[in-house]
Parts: sequence; structure tokens; C-alpha cells
Amino acid sequence: MDIEKLKLIIAEGESSTVEFKRKASSPEKIAKELCAFANSKGGFLIIGVDDDKKVVGVDSEKTEIDVVEIACQFNIFPPITPKSIEVINYNKKEVIVVEIEESNNKPHTIEALDESGKKRKFAYIRLGEKSVIASKEMKRLLSGQNANAKPIKIFIGEQEKRLFNYLEKHERITVREFAKLVNISERRASAVLVKLVRVGVLQIYTDTNNDYFILA
Repeated sequence: MDIEKLKLIIAEGESSTVEFKRKASSPEKIAKELCAFANSKGGFLIIGVDDDKKVVGVDSEKTEIDVVEIACQFNIFPPITPKSIEVINYNKKEVIVVEIEESNNKPHTIEALDESGKKRKFAYIRLGEKSVIASKEMKRLLSGQNANAKPIKIFIGEQEKRLFNYLEKHERITVREFAKLVNISERRASAVLVKLVRVGVLQIYTDTNNDYFILA
């Protein structure tokens, strides 16, 4: 990446494809952003820049790069490999730019403690400027984007027809609302909605509170 492109990216600020970090403090903390980029559309992790776009630089390029490489190989499952890791001189300050490509081996996960204190593997995705935990439905969709995922077939029955009629009137629906609409379990409702997204009939949208589905 040349310096002019870096200046432009920094000027535009954080986004779904750009994350700033003052420093890579630990593999565990940096892994979340790297994982989210791999599960989404890819992006740039820029180390040595504050959230307010101020370029502060890094003290040790080797230390920061080591943290990134450890996170990629040992904190993310399956491991990921950055497309590139560059050290760029920005007004006499060293900035590290890590480029992560969208993965063909989704979902990538990170092991962490859940609310009950048990170890679980969480998948992260980019939602605007943040890396957030993927819902069960989004995680299934990520699996469907895997290069080795099997093609699926869908049968349009009475449940699906009632869903389409509902969406024509109300525009969007959640897993819980669909389960209640057709009197099935939320697990079954989730599976039906995910399949319809995978075949292109529905689209899924994520906000900080819930996922919802609309007609494609």
C-alpha cells in the first residue's frame, strides 16, 4: 500500500472494512477484529492509529507483527493467513497495515468464556465500525458460504407460503416471530429461514439486538 492510499483510508475513518488500533496489546484482543474481517468482506487492521484518526505510530514493528501472527495462527479457528502485513512510514512514524481477505473457509471462531463461564467458540462479523458476535443464524449462513458447503434444495410448503404472505404485509420477521406464526420451534424456524436466505429468497440483516429477515 502506498502512503497516499493509507492517508485516504485514515481520513475516511473506521468502517466495516477498516479498524484502527493504537497497538496490538495481545493476540486475544486483536483476534476478534481479524476473525470478523475473515468472516465478512475482508478489510484492513491499521496499528499505530487512534480511534480519532490520530497517527501515533508503534514502538516496535516486530512486536506488533508477532502479536498479529500469533492471533491468526493460534487464537482463530481455523487459522487465517493475512494477505499482507506492511510497515509504512507516515510522517516519521511507523504504521502497520494488516490486510485480511474474505475467507473461503467460514466460519472462523474464537474461543472465549460465555455468560455462564463455560468455554465456547464464537464467530465474529463486522457490523459497521464494530466486530460483533454472529448469531446462530448468521453462523449457519457463514458455513453455507464455505467453499466446501453442499448445495441445498428447498421445498415451498404451507409454512413458507404463510411466511411470504406475512412479509408482504409486514416487510420483515425475526426467528421468534416466524416460529410463533407457524407454530414450530425456534430451532426449526431458524433452519427454514437460513435455507431461504441461502437460496436467495430472503435476505438477513443484523443489528446490535437481533437478526431479521426480509424478502430478497
